[in-house]
Amino acid sequence: FVTSGIRIGSAAMTTRGFNEADARVLANLVADVLANPEDEANLAKVREQVTALCNKYPVYGA
Repeated sequence: FVTSGIRIGSAAMTTRGFNEADARVLANLVADVLANPEDEANLAKVREQVTALCNKYPVYGA
């Protein structure tokens, strides 16, 4: 058995209230990390953007 990729679910995104534009932003951030996994400056930039996006849609009850 050989896998052909990774699967990322969207349940957590919809639960938090992400819209279609937010999903595109998140997909681009994932692509940025996959394209440059060793680039610390890129990882820091992506981390900041992910934090901002998650702060926009906090986990219910948190």
